[in-house]
Amino acid sequence: MSNTTLTADIIAKEAVMILEANCVMGNLVYRGYEDDFNKKVNGYNVGEAVSIRRPADFTVRDGPVAAIQDVVEGSTTFTVDKQKGVDFKFTSQDLTLQIGDLAERVMKPALIQIAHQIDVDVMALYKKVYNTVTLPSGGIDSWTDFALAPTLMDKIGVPQSNRSAVLTPGDYWAFAGSSTALYINGVNKDAYREGSLGMVAGLDTYMSQNAPIHTTGSRAAASDVIAAAFTGDTWAATKATNTSTLNVGTLSGATVTLTAGDTFTIADCYDVHPVTKTALAHLKQFVVQNNETASGSAVTSLEVSPAIIPSGAQATVAFASGVTDLNGKAVTMRGAASTNFATNLFFHKNAFGLAMVPMVSPPGATDVGRRSYKGYSVRVIPYYDGTNDVSNWRLDVLYGTKCIDPRLAVRASLAADI
Repeated sequence: MSNTTLTADIIAKEAVMILEANCVMGNLVYRGYEDDFNKKVNGYNVGEAVSIRRPADFTVRDGPVAAIQDVVEGSTTFTVDKQKGVDFKFTSQDLTLQIGDLAERVMKPALIQIAHQIDVDVMALYKKVYNTVTLPSGGIDSWTDFALAPTLMDKIGVPQSNRSAVLTPGDYWAFAGSSTALYINGVNKDAYREGSLGMVAGLDTYMSQNAPIHTTGSRAAASDVIAAAFTGDTWAATKATNTSTLNVGTLSGATVTLTAGDTFTIADCYDVHPVTKTALAHLKQFVVQNNETASGSAVTSLEVSPAIIPSGAQATVAFASGVTDLNGKAVTMRGAASTNFATNLFFHKNAFGLAMVPMVSPPGATDVGRRSYKGYSVRVIPYYDGTNDVSNWRLDVLYGTKCIDPRLAVRASLAADI
């Protein structure tokens, strides 16, 4: 069969299929917000955004008498702000190859790198997740260890459908290895013969080399208190941010740090059932939103998520009996200070979102290839370098990531041996 001169459109078509086949997280999270962007014929620029709604919450009436409730929805912004790409030099001889030859030799390695970058950016959303479980020594090397996260998911009302688990390489292979000691059937058969876990306890289970490492701040584990009056926030005040601001004092040093993604609990501040809003047995967990450095052993404006709402249909916490003010309550940080923690993610599909959109076809570009496939979009543009007499090709993608509903995700961590 004679060779065909390859065009930007042919290369873009092959590239987008390679990209879709090599993404892990991109195929596990919610992709519907791509439909909320206007269908621009000429594509999108970096920084374009849509507003998305945070769902309203309600209390259930008891008895026949109507109890009318206001419908108050929150909102947040989903922005496509990540432009990534790779650039090539294709010779004229290259462009007379079969597309399969060029894809395997040049394009596939490059697109795998882009796919890894997308996975890294989606998994970086772990910093918005406040529900965490601590793994025992050895990590996830048994069924009991694996079950810690989905057990918490059940307690906090995460829907049982569309759940996934993305494990660190160490935990994935330790868990796969532990399954080989069982009767060789189903998941155990695949774990033994192929090193594959597949669906485990209702979670589609994957390994990712891009599983994040969280480095905690230099703060001590338990030396802090809420240092000012705080009786809680309201849904109306926090519906757009889902955050509260706390004054935390008596930290373990004048300039110790808190790192975005650090999680903690507050004494006498309990989690609540998502439907009944009754107090659960465990303390509510919170996550630090921004990197902070203490001044005079205090961080007076610590932004945390979720918002601390102690009453109403949107309640996120329940204070202990007799407690109306968190002033003076102990703050306990999870995990040792200044330590690296490998992070496994257990989540419902709607916890995180990825939106990838077609890029704009720039004025002056005479040969632009743009292709979309299963929610992935790639743009390819060739341009001639007359100074050096070579043909350059650029390949770009444009996307955004968002932690849509952190209630639907759980982190499982153990200090990494790195």
